[in-house]
Amino acid sequence: MAVAIRIHSTGAPEVMQMEEVHLSSPGPGEVLLAQTAIGVNPLDVSQRKGAVAIALPCGLGLEGAATVSAIGAGVTGLQVGDRVGYATGPLGAYASARLFPAERLVKLPDALGDDAAAAVLFKGITAQYLLKATGQVRQGSRVLIYGAAGALGQLMCAWAKHLGAHVLGVVSKAASVERARAAGCDEVFVFDAQTLAAQVAQATQGQKVDVVYDSIGKATFLTSLDCLRPRGLMVSLGATSGLPPAIEVGTLNAKGSLFLTRPSLAAHTATAEEYQSRAQDVLSAVSNGILTPRIWKSYALAEVAQAHADLEQGRSQGAIILKP
Repeated sequence: MAVAIRIHSTGAPEVMQMEEVHLSSPGPGEVLLAQTAIGVNPLDVSQRKGAVAIALPCGLGLEGAATVSAIGAGVTGLQVGDRVGYATGPLGAYASARLFPAERLVKLPDALGDDAAAAVLFKGITAQYLLKATGQVRQGSRVLIYGAAGALGQLMCAWAKHLGAHVLGVVSKAASVERARAAGCDEVFVFDAQTLAAQVAQATQGQKVDVVYDSIGKATFLTSLDCLRPRGLMVSLGATSGLPPAIEVGTLNAKGSLFLTRPSLAAHTATAEEYQSRAQDVLSAVSNGILTPRIWKSYALAEVAQAHADLEQGRSQGAIILKP
């Protein structure tokens, strides 16, 4: 028997319940995983609250590190005992053991511990596609990154700086400024809807930024548009303050022929080949010191409600992991 966190209704952290589950032998293309570390991400919170719809009842979690316990028919390239990680669905990472599609597993290098892998794969792949595919950040790019002191933001700032960008970070409180600077920001602003656009213009000699990465949503969306240069790109990637407001297409024209996108990790890892390519880029960036997994706190699986509360209420200063 394994144990897993499941929800039967959406709501507060207390809707997550630990249940015993029976796991069958792995089927064709599957492996049985003994989980060692589990990543907690804002998307998990949105799904638990009902802001992102999932079919219920359901497990939660999209990121983990594990050891292969058994292999189903047709699986190649993996052996019992291999250390692996993953950063996509199917849902159900919050568990002591689980069945998982073999093609969505990433072999972990010896130098990367299980806890670090569970802290960096989902966020690292997210940073990778946002910077290299969505925003096409390169030498000389000017980018504005919200949540610059958070787990994803720290990775994005460091990678954007490595790519040669001028990195402007936004944080919610003054206590987070130095952490954002340490992550690679050239300038850091404490969010104020009344002053941010002017601060960005001043920091860029009036040019504003090429790309805004807005993970906050409702509270910041309209201000973010005013931080973009003509034909700049608005990347709306989160909704921690609620979903962004609806916008008239003409507004994008009036503010400088802006581009707007709402990307997802699923759409950027739809094939096994694309997923593995992005994952390997993340592992290479970690190996080369471009990215550093930063674990703020580790919780027992049974403490998942507290982990969610800490993430949701903005107390975390880096990645959160669960230990089965």
